[in-house]
Amino acid sequence: MDCVADEVIDGIGWCGTKEQTYLITKYLSEKGIESHIALSFQYEYMVKKLKNTSVKIHFFEDYKGGKSRFNPLNALRLRKIIKENNYDFVIAHSSHAFDYIRFIYPFLKRKPRIIALKRSNYFPNIFSRRFKFNVADKIVVTSCKIAKEFKERGFCPEKIVCINSGIELKRFFPKPKLREKVRRELGVKENEYLFINVANWQPWRKGQEVILKALKLLPFRNFKMLFVGLDTDSREAKTLFRRYGLEKNCIGLGFRSDIDRLLQGADLFLFGSYSEGIAGALLQAMAGCKFKSFLRFMHYIRLNT
Repeated sequence: MDCVADEVIDGIGWCGTKEQTYLITKYLSEKGIESHIALSFQYEYMVKKLKNTSVKIHFFEDYKGGKSRFNPLNALRLRKIIKENNYDFVIAHSSHAFDYIRFIYPFLKRKPRIIALKRSNYFPNIFSRRFKFNVADKIVVTSCKIAKEFKERGFCPEKIVCINSGIELKRFFPKPKLREKVRRELGVKENEYLFINVANWQPWRKGQEVILKALKLLPFRNFKMLFVGLDTDSREAKTLFRRYGLEKNCIGLGFRSDIDRLLQGADLFLFGSYSEGIAGALLQAMAGCKFKSFLRFMHYIRLNT
């Protein structure tokens, strides 16, 4: 297929957005689309993940936290990459990645088609609607419900497309033989339940505190609660565990690349996020956990918080 696409992602670390960026880039390449990716110089983990693919990697962002997008040199490097590679499509995988593209767009002589990914259910402010998303040819959301809501509210209805997030089913599927081994490694006793939540530590958005509130209401304490994601092993996380009197029950593992393995030891997956199109972690849990039990506990959270 004679088509060249550039995926643009900012920052480092790992989350649902980064996972989807990786999957889309990888599988577009496998489907015969020449796929490139533009990312930060410091993003070693994404480079490692894409090592055995045909994806061509470019570096444009000198990542120094949230202020990186205000560095004009980052934008100029991205402009040079897009100009030299003559892309048919440029895909912005995050809001900040789209900021870079929007800034350089007027200075591109040959303008590729722009696809903006919007994975949360936050409705864009009037400035973004008029001056940012106006350059996008298509805006992809991950939930048909969100697509319907956005269209009804007049947000670029002719541009909105719903494409659900995906997961790698060859990674995420039940592996019963791993259950006891994983639980032993985590120090979970035979008579204890193991609950798991997968999300970077952002209680205001990912709802870890909602989960802690629900757990405190349980009439038993023979459980371990596993939080997995960036900064779940931080001092802030441990302080919140203590605030709810659950420091002996909660384990913060920090970032882990073996989520598919950890899920095998869990009895329940807990999900408390306030803002998602559809969460990749939820889909992964559905593929690898006991779905009926998961639904029952979600009902408990809704009733008791």
